[in-house]
Amino acid sequence: MKTKVSILFYAKRAKVNANGLFPIYTRITVNGKRIEMSTGRFVDPSKWSTSAGKMKGQSEEARSVNRQLDMLKVKIIDMQMELIHQNIPITAKAFKSKLLGLDEKQRMLIPIFEDHNKKIEELVGKEYAPGTLERYKTSLKHTIDFLEWKYKISDIDILKINHAFITEYEFYLRSVRNCSNNTAVKYIKNFGKIIKICLANNWIDKNPFSNYKAKVREVERVYLTEDEIQKILNKEFPTERLSLVRDIFLFSCFTGLAYIDVKNLTKSHISLGIDGEKWIFTHRQKTESASKIPILPVTQLIIDKYLEHPQCLNENRLLPILSNQKMNAYLKEIAGICEINKELTFHIARHTFATTVTLSNGVPIESVSKMLGHKNLRTTQHYAKVLDRKVSDDMRLLKEKLGNTHTITKAKQIG
Repeated sequence: MKTKVSILFYAKRAKVNANGLFPIYTRITVNGKRIEMSTGRFVDPSKWSTSAGKMKGQSEEARSVNRQLDMLKVKIIDMQMELIHQNIPITAKAFKSKLLGLDEKQRMLIPIFEDHNKKIEELVGKEYAPGTLERYKTSLKHTIDFLEWKYKISDIDILKINHAFITEYEFYLRSVRNCSNNTAVKYIKNFGKIIKICLANNWIDKNPFSNYKAKVREVERVYLTEDEIQKILNKEFPTERLSLVRDIFLFSCFTGLAYIDVKNLTKSHISLGIDGEKWIFTHRQKTESASKIPILPVTQLIIDKYLEHPQCLNENRLLPILSNQKMNAYLKEIAGICEINKELTFHIARHTFATTVTLSNGVPIESVSKMLGHKNLRTTQHYAKVLDRKVSDDMRLLKEKLGNTHTITKAKQIG
């Protein structure tokens, strides 16, 4: 886009001095953004031509003032050409710095990104989860690799980041890094936070994301059916480790808690709820939102089973949970033993709670949302869409069943 620069000189009435003279100001407008500065000269308002933007007449004073204004105009035009030759974005801020004789500090992207990550690291365990830090570290690495791949540089002035930079970065993530749509969008979103920091500090004037649009595609959530839950529940496993993983997985199926939230549970998180029964009161680490979950009979059996487990006693845990990596590895083994043809991971337990355990059994979506710790009901509604597909499948089976009876014939007779 071509940069539009206009220069105007005017007498500023709001700043009249004790002698009744108006200061002469210059206004530079760059793509609609203005900067105003005093020229240091004053003028009698009756001697100023608003339309011409200079003093009237040919007096010595008028020639002196108008000569200074002409020189200032030439200086501003020269500055514009200098910025173009230096490949520096022409902004109102850049003009102001040059007019004041200040060299605008060059701000580079990578140190800003590194400083952001350092602050995240210091707040891990307080405001951020370890996973959040890892995502931003990975995002920084992708950014550095992209700069080398695209521009053969190790860093870039933030003033040079524009819409083309964002779209090229997205292309790099999708092609070179082979990221899926949602993963690419999330990395771009992480990068967008760094741009927001630059905007908030007035280090850049224009948001390079202003015309950028990318949507996270809805991913079909995998969950267990009632029959599959029953298979896992009834199965006798050959090793204690598989029995342990099965129990903790089922605990999540009947509470809806994510891995990290189950790991953080202690006995102190269990209290009497509004109905006088035992509830789990906790906060999701991911969003810090509250989760209040009534304890179902199967959940209580699992809690009781591990009350005296050495790991629970020594580490003050409600359950002796393994690492997420080990849990997921053993869950694949469990799926094979139980002949469940699904990629079983710990997070599927949370989806199962939302669908098979609660919504399918008539629990209102508002209650499910509150137990899951969702901040927005729309997040929970994704599970309801899953159930809509299940309803469709169930009705298709019903139609096939009815087609094999005399019901259709009777219906035709009624018609």
